[in-house]
Amino acid sequence: MKAARLVAPQTFDFVELDEPVPQDGQAKIRVEAVSVCGSDIHGIYHAEFPEENYPLAPGVPCHEIAGTIVESKTDELKEGQRAIVLPTRGFGGLMEYMVQTPDRVLPVPDWGPIDEWVMCQHTGTVLYSVKQMGNVAGKRIAVLGQGGIGLSFSMLTEKMGAAQVIGIDPVEARREKALEIGATNTVNPAKDDMYEAIEELTGGEGIDIVVDATGDPAGFGQCLKIVKRWGMFVSFSLTGQGGKISEFPHQEFMFKAATIIPTQVAATSQPTKEIREMIALKERGWADPGLLKSHNLDFTDVQKAYDMYADYTDGVIKVAISLNDGGK
Repeated sequence: MKAARLVAPQTFDFVELDEPVPQDGQAKIRVEAVSVCGSDIHGIYHAEFPEENYPLAPGVPCHEIAGTIVESKTDELKEGQRAIVLPTRGFGGLMEYMVQTPDRVLPVPDWGPIDEWVMCQHTGTVLYSVKQMGNVAGKRIAVLGQGGIGLSFSMLTEKMGAAQVIGIDPVEARREKALEIGATNTVNPAKDDMYEAIEELTGGEGIDIVVDATGDPAGFGQCLKIVKRWGMFVSFSLTGQGGKISEFPHQEFMFKAATIIPTQVAATSQPTKEIREMIALKERGWADPGLLKSHNLDFTDVQKAYDMYADYTDGVIKVAISLNDGGK
């Protein structure tokens, strides 16, 4: 089977491997769609590991994966089922086949494109974070960063009754998508004074709940400045290897007295719970993470896909990569 691997920072090649053989309690999955995540970019793709660490493990970095079960040595999973698959730490989905245990294989319905169902993975992680906000009905919310994660926050909080959802991003295509999927307003921080714009948009009321979905160490301090006094700050961002907050506005932190909630579903005891719930919500039509997909590329274009996402080119929001003909 074909697998992609990083042989240097931001440099992929392909390698041929034997197809994995499932052991008792495992299923073998034919990978049909994967998607690029921002944490893949700043955590691994842009990281510069010691030269002796390369090439990295085949399949890395990629944790948004979907495909079809082709062999099962489990009671829970059946051959022919389609599913989202969460890789074990240190492994990735940039390969044509993989094996996994049932706790990390999340079945999806037979209908609809598999490259849209895979988007439930990242939006499911956001669903966990949104739950930590409590009741958002009637609240003013600002989301710093409108990539796939930030847009998921905008979409879900609007669905949950937020009075105002402000999407903040310098990329025009992402601001446009934010308005399409639930944001009431957007701000371009590269053009406008972000703090003055929010003051105007909220009529001086300020932001009840602010979300950092930037992946940028500067985002933490910016969110503290945006949130109103005694408001809430939900931190989602992972800032990469050794990431540190570049500027911490301590006086602002003390004055605002905001509730700060770091959220990372992968670190909980139930890392798949909200992803399964997101699959069910898409199935019944409540919200559709598939709307965030902007590009489809073939596995042979994996380098192009990661470069496109890393450089914000061609209006990219979420790029889906097809393997094994996308299951067709």
